[in-house]
Amino acid sequence: MNTSSALPFVKSAARASPPAYPSALRNVRNYSSLPRPYRFHVGASWAGKPHDPRGPRVKTSPFPADSPIGKWRDTILSRPNAPAGTHIGEDFFYVQDMREKSGVSLGVADGVGGWTESGVDPSLFSQALMYHAHRYSKVAWPGEPEVDPTQEYEEREQVEGWELTPLECLESAYGGVLRERNVLAGSSTACVLTLNASNGVLRAANLGDSGFLVIRASAVIYTQRSQTHFFNCPKQLSKLPTSEKRFSRACVDHPSDADLCEMKLRHGDIVIAYTDGLSDNVFPAEMVTICSMVARQSQMTKRTLTSTGEQESIEAVEDTEAQAMAERIVEYARMCMHNRKRVSPFERAAAREGMYFRGGKVDE
Repeated sequence: MNTSSALPFVKSAARASPPAYPSALRNVRNYSSLPRPYRFHVGASWAGKPHDPRGPRVKTSPFPADSPIGKWRDTILSRPNAPAGTHIGEDFFYVQDMREKSGVSLGVADGVGGWTESGVDPSLFSQALMYHAHRYSKVAWPGEPEVDPTQEYEEREQVEGWELTPLECLESAYGGVLRERNVLAGSSTACVLTLNASNGVLRAANLGDSGFLVIRASAVIYTQRSQTHFFNCPKQLSKLPTSEKRFSRACVDHPSDADLCEMKLRHGDIVIAYTDGLSDNVFPAEMVTICSMVARQSQMTKRTLTSTGEQESIEAVEDTEAQAMAERIVEYARMCMHNRKRVSPFERAAAREGMYFRGGKVDE
């Protein structure tokens, strides 16, 4: 985004566990007992862009704390192990268990900072987009709706909920923002993913220069490419003021322009979703190194717990590990963006376009 922002998200994925089999009770939909061999451990960390003392203080107009979006926003920012004293800036994210814990839906959005020049708070669009993505995800399935095989055929036809792909989630969330009265204008990039606990399938829809990568066995096996109109101008979802003629001919991107991805995860895979404040400052190989260091630190603890059969404790260690990965990556990104002597991914990208830029790019 010239758009500002980077909000790393670490998703440590896919821990196989012995499948549980459906209950034989009739007329009771016990979805949680259906085979779900994949578990996902989520960590999240963020850091807003520091205020530039040379520039004017940007005026913000956040959603009221007692509004639906305001309450949800504050809940997200108070999640366990949230960074103390760190504001999130113009980016936002969500993590949501899908219906009956059949999987996880998550996403990141990078609010376009240029809207401040028009008196618009850029954070409202990204927060509203993620709020509506969460709202649609929690009542849907990451794949085909699950049915209990012990039920009669007619009973299976009555299964609740529907399959929601990341693209459908993005389309629905964008529609929600367009209807949101408290969001008069704004733009953001977006990356939405679903992780299926039954089959380990990751699906994603990405619009703009946010994205994600997948690490397997200490190597990056997939990196989502950025979408831009030209250098440092990413594709983005927008809501334009209808009353201003200067926006009448503006080019608007749509959810249908998003790149789609589907892949099967394996035990131990790590998925990192981010906005460009991370990808402009930290190379993928550096993310691999950080994750490997964190994993090694917790390996001895997991071995001890495995030998004693303390499964619940192992789960807690893996949750802590995912969170530590997120925090270490954000800390490293913040350090890199203020370093003018170190070559950054953004510096290399600018050089390919014949532009001069030195060091890290300060962002969120």
